[in-house]
Amino acid sequence: MTKKFSFFSKDIVCVMLATFFYQFSIQAINPLMNGYARHLGITSAFAGVIVGTMSITSMLLRPFAGNLTDRISKYRLALIGGSLCAISDFGYLFAVNATWLLIFRIVNGIGLVLCTVCLATWMAFLVPRQHLGAAMGYYGLLNALAMAIAPALAISIYQLLGYKFIIILAALSAVTMVVVIQLIENRAESSIDLKDQHFKIIQRDALPVAIIFSLLSIPYFVTQADIVMYVQERHLKITVSLFFLCYSLVLIIIRILLKNYFDTISFGIWFSICIIATMGYIILLTIMQNNLEMILAAGLMAVGFGVMVSVSQSTALLLAPMKEQGLANATYYLGSDIGMSLGPIIGGILPTVFPLRFFYPMMLVIVPLTAILYLSNRHQLNSAVQYN
Repeated sequence: MTKKFSFFSKDIVCVMLATFFYQFSIQAINPLMNGYARHLGITSAFAGVIVGTMSITSMLLRPFAGNLTDRISKYRLALIGGSLCAISDFGYLFAVNATWLLIFRIVNGIGLVLCTVCLATWMAFLVPRQHLGAAMGYYGLLNALAMAIAPALAISIYQLLGYKFIIILAALSAVTMVVVIQLIENRAESSIDLKDQHFKIIQRDALPVAIIFSLLSIPYFVTQADIVMYVQERHLKITVSLFFLCYSLVLIIIRILLKNYFDTISFGIWFSICIIATMGYIILLTIMQNNLEMILAAGLMAVGFGVMVSVSQSTALLLAPMKEQGLANATYYLGSDIGMSLGPIIGGILPTVFPLRFFYPMMLVIVPLTAILYLSNRHQLNSAVQYN
């Protein structure tokens, strides 16, 4: 009789906890870094550069992180990444000028890229291929929890105790991540012959899904960066702080309810559901006048973007050969990085070119673009579940 696989083994639980703690260390500081830089006397313009440096560093190093993940043990990379996150957090405490803050922001970006690629690949390493979709759902659930809890907690505590208390809390979270991975027995050593492994920028099979995900992520990151401005400029009587809280809560519920379906339903069905939900939340954000419409938009965004986070990542991993799982993860995250970078840029340009009422409708252009990409690669994308 075949033993039933459990997602709650010690190793898997520890990887998920490590994911939560490193993400918490990142997400607790991100919303306060601009203010902290100004607190140190840094100009507003250069403070923005410092904030963005971590993401830019992470994006540039994705291919290197992917290749490293396929070459050496996941434990070693996670240890280096978590340690760098802790070092950078403690470094923020002692940064006395813009130069040192920028240096530690770069260190934080290196730690971030190693942790994101390595831990997701480690999670995939610990589960059978037929359960990879559910595994990425659990992995994404811990990410979503950290992204929901950390900013809200950090902003609330900062208002009472100041910046440095939050920085210490983030540093301790990164240290906890390093401690947690010591408890993992399977350290995911690489069995690949390095002589046969060449450096690659991207994983070719994962590229179509990464591009589709990149396009679908643009409205999300536009909203993340500009929804406060959008509500203020339209003079809407809406409690905008509820938006991402509602998004996170709906996403957590969806991932718990649907976790067993990520491994059995083809990419095309998920894509169809998500593209309809994407059109729905864009239209709702265009016409919203009250909190109910905003909450409905947040819920549809959890379907349109949040579900595709897990589906896209598991599809990228399933399409790639086992020896390139780290590179596939890096390619997937590169798509996310591009969306994260383009979203705020597009959100900043649109109001200068079009009236505000066209701010969200203009983003509907991603619908035909992603549809064309999907139709051009549908056989490959839909074949992913057949690898189970």
